[in-house]
Amino acid sequence: MLNAFFASLGAGALERITLLLNHVIASETVATDRLKPHAGRSVQLTLTGWPSMLPAPPQIAFRVTPAGLLEWCGEEPPANPDLRLTLDASNPARLAAQWFSGVRPKVGIEGDSAFAADVSWLIDNLRWDLQDDLAKIIGPAPAHELSRFAAMVAGGLREAVHVLQSLVNRNGGGTPR
Repeated sequence: MLNAFFASLGAGALERITLLLNHVIASETVATDRLKPHAGRSVQLTLTGWPSMLPAPPQIAFRVTPAGLLEWCGEEPPANPDLRLTLDASNPARLAAQWFSGVRPKVGIEGDSAFAADVSWLIDNLRWDLQDDLAKIIGPAPAHELSRFAAMVAGGLREAVHVLQSLVNRNGGGTPR
């Protein structure tokens, strides 16, 4: 019963993530233009080394739509995806720390080279313009101030991650003292 709960929680999260990805992709016509030629193709993300003490992650696979957007393939990923992405998830805390520090994790890519090149371009170049989205709701000046505050908080988190990483490295990979 607990596994079913976590599976439905993961499915709901992936539906929201798909909406967010499509929002970011749709905000840049060059992004949809790069994906349109790959309509009908699928990409699957596999998290390797996932800790057994955590609930298993849902299947993460997307299909490109004719509009150049993504649709989540649901609980049944394609048997032979056109592109396979692998990400070492053996240490989710390290992945989160890398994300906060602005380091892109290493992603293994197998499959169609043209599709891989376009997906890699999207990963490297697309960013969510949160300030622009906030400005549509609360106005440009408050959105600018909120974004400035968020940037300061993110900078502080990045610095804290760097300090923790250096402490861990000095202690030979053990816990910080």
